[in-house]
Amino acid sequence: MSTIGAIESRLQQTLEPLSLEVIDDSHLHAGHAGAREGGHYTVKIVSERFTGLQRVARHRLIYHSLAELMQHGIHALAIDARAPGEP
Repeated sequence: MSTIGAIESRLQQTLEPLSLEVIDDSHLHAGHAGAREGGHYTVKIVSERFTGLQRVARHRLIYHSLAELMQHGIHALAIDARAPGEP
């Protein structure tokens, strides 16, 4: 399974998103020292689980869901996490 597929699968299982988009930004970081350690990704996610949570708490839920991948496969992760109805 690709890293994008693994990210999507884990987030689907743990956060049951209403929408989810995972973008591989690794090509934008070619030559960056950390690029050898894993890819650079952007996650755009909308989930009921984020309702009432501050940004840091939302990011913690995502990082917890992806903990194993953060050790092997992901070097950097940009997150746009919203509750339903948020702009």
